[in-house]
Amino acid sequence: MALDVHSHRVQLIVTALAASLATAGLFTAYQQHSRHRKRRDLDQDIRRTLASRKPQSLPTAHSTIDETEHVERDIALGTNFQGADYEYDEELVKEQLARNYAFFGEEGMAQIRKRTVVVVGCGGVGSWAAIMLVRSGISRIRLVDFDYVTLSSLNRHATAVLADVGTPKVRCIERTLKQIARWVDVDARIDLWQKETGGDLLEGADWVIDAIDNITTKVDLLKYCHDHNIKVFSSMGAGAKCDPTRIQISDISYTMYDPLARAVRRRLRLQGVSGGIPVVYSTEVPGDVKLLPLPEEEFKKGAVKELGVLDDFRVRILPVLGPLPSIFGLQIATYILCELAGKPITNPLPVKGRQKLYKHLYRDLLQREMKLTGQQINRLPIDEDDAGLLFDDISRGRSAVPPHAVPSRPSLVRWDPAAPLALENCVALEHDEAARHVKECYEGERRPEEVWGEEVAAVVRRRAEEVRRVREWVM
Repeated sequence: MALDVHSHRVQLIVTALAASLATAGLFTAYQQHSRHRKRRDLDQDIRRTLASRKPQSLPTAHSTIDETEHVERDIALGTNFQGADYEYDEELVKEQLARNYAFFGEEGMAQIRKRTVVVVGCGGVGSWAAIMLVRSGISRIRLVDFDYVTLSSLNRHATAVLADVGTPKVRCIERTLKQIARWVDVDARIDLWQKETGGDLLEGADWVIDAIDNITTKVDLLKYCHDHNIKVFSSMGAGAKCDPTRIQISDISYTMYDPLARAVRRRLRLQGVSGGIPVVYSTEVPGDVKLLPLPEEEFKKGAVKELGVLDDFRVRILPVLGPLPSIFGLQIATYILCELAGKPITNPLPVKGRQKLYKHLYRDLLQREMKLTGQQINRLPIDEDDAGLLFDDISRGRSAVPPHAVPSRPSLVRWDPAAPLALENCVALEHDEAARHVKECYEGERRPEEVWGEEVAAVVRRRAEEVRRVREWVM
């Protein structure tokens, strides 16, 4: 009897489970059927809309978007057209952003979709950042740039095509953003950000992206955002770089090697801003790539250290490998999206461990120089950043002495004691090698070539030449 009762209960449980599974299967099948039907109807409506339009000629350099085409597409996409306003089917919007919803969730995407981002500088970096922000759900974006598309823009700009040459960069991006997500509110400003009048351009910003080339304007924008508690993310120098593995996100205070980052960091410190600004930059030191020739009349205007196309912008043409600015822009977009969604990148790699190493190298060199000169020295001609540049990029983290091993206790030492300390006259050695160098070259007054041989001397000369090439970018 007990067995029969047990068997009956099992049968009931099995039946209930089967019924649940059948119900769930029917519900899922219904959802899939509805989704497929909606997609099929959508596809047919779009095909009918496109088939009803007459063929058009190729666009001219100053052609604009056919608004009628957008209205027809909007109707095909299930939107409600009311005057100048568009009401979009929320289900379709969510389907377009489905992968982002799967990653960030409903709450995270709700935060992203209601925020406003201002992109200042819409070239190779800013255009890619803008595109990916909107593709990922940002619904309000302001684009600020005074510049126009040139033929040379086409190797790195995210949206510009040949027909756009001669048109404002912000208009090119606006057109593409509207084609990607017609619900997006794009505020395109053909304007130059200036600290005296730039407050209006940043109004309502939850995040500002600084993709400006000119150092003075960049520093002014970062200082303004800092003083007004506006979150800002800054792009450093992508020009003359080719190694994508050296690109990283860090606080401005931790940047190294990047000449633009160094100049910006130092100017900000003079204005009381020591950190708190996330940046994307590359630790790659420019190699054999040269600045493009500059007309003599530009040198007559003054110090040629900045980029630009206005009278007070010094024109220095940087060679740019197209993919690098795009990577910078994509990193910016990713960082901002994660922060807005409440999933911030909490530990971007700032190579803090290397900073400690560079401080040690600098202090060790300072002590050695005071011993050599017999005088108190408060500051050397090179700083901690220079120490890092010499060790990691010029010396590749290896001793100048064969077999050029990675030092367990690295040291920097003046190569020729008879010549002044400079980047070109400083080498990386193992600690014991540095002690020998001091003993024989400083105290014994032997020439470095005599101590280490011509092979090491040739290595030192090559590295000194690399330093001179780097100076072209830093200075």
